[in-house]
Amino acid sequence: METLTGARVVPVQAPRRKFSSHFAKLSSLELRRYPCRGRVMIMNPPKSLRPIAASVQPQESSALSHKSNTLPSKEVLGLWKSAEAVCFDVDSTVCVDEGIDELAEFCGAGTAVAEWTARAMGGSVPFEEALAARLSLFKPSLSEVQDFLQKRPPRLSPGIEELVKKLRAHKTDVYLISGGFRQMINPVASILGIPEGNIFANNLLFGSSGEFLGFDENEPTSRSGGKATAVQQIRKARGYKALAMIGDGATDLEARKPGGADLFICYGGVQLREAVAAKADWLVFDFQHLISSLD
Repeated sequence: METLTGARVVPVQAPRRKFSSHFAKLSSLELRRYPCRGRVMIMNPPKSLRPIAASVQPQESSALSHKSNTLPSKEVLGLWKSAEAVCFDVDSTVCVDEGIDELAEFCGAGTAVAEWTARAMGGSVPFEEALAARLSLFKPSLSEVQDFLQKRPPRLSPGIEELVKKLRAHKTDVYLISGGFRQMINPVASILGIPEGNIFANNLLFGSSGEFLGFDENEPTSRSGGKATAVQQIRKARGYKALAMIGDGATDLEARKPGGADLFICYGGVQLREAVAAKADWLVFDFQHLISSLD
């Protein structure tokens, strides 16, 4: 999850590896036209997409200053085990990449978007402003997004598939909450067996000729504080007694508030944002720690 705070980021390179077979049964790419102004949105990923099993080397040595929360307290462990729902951030948590940066690079605007992001991280910029500014730098068309989805399958973080399976075996509901785009998150949800109704993310909008129009500003995650709003909506609608949020950024941490998440677990296996990690209830660098704690 990209954060626009000034926290120092420690990136971990994740080399591409062989394709997994999990994606063989995905439905073909379908398009749905919005009833107003000819808008078009990609609903489902193409059949040919396959996830890439990413490999990362957690930088645990970078978190020595956070020893106090790398081992969960009894209270935190109890909340984790009793959680009726777990909400995951997607970019740099469930997946090793930042979706908008990957799409921008594919469209030939990676450097410009990265530079704008770097400037944004130096100050307090509302999320919606940062999102709109970066998209305006490359304005992806429908055909470019389709091509991207075909050629750049999602790269999952090590252990995430096993963790989601474990949670589902425990009858724990799983959600994906992201400031990224459904067009890129739907394939991830399909791999993990997460229903479309459990996805809270943004939508790219296209005109009748496939031209870029913008993004759906009605999505809660399109605005600052949107993840916290989404988590509160989930909890209110389903009446969960205990809910956990897992992510790497400041917007994920914000979800831990009254009426939202009871527990925030910071995942530092891809990027370590120290200001966020320091405030987490539990800091982990390997999803295996969460898996084994459920036994």
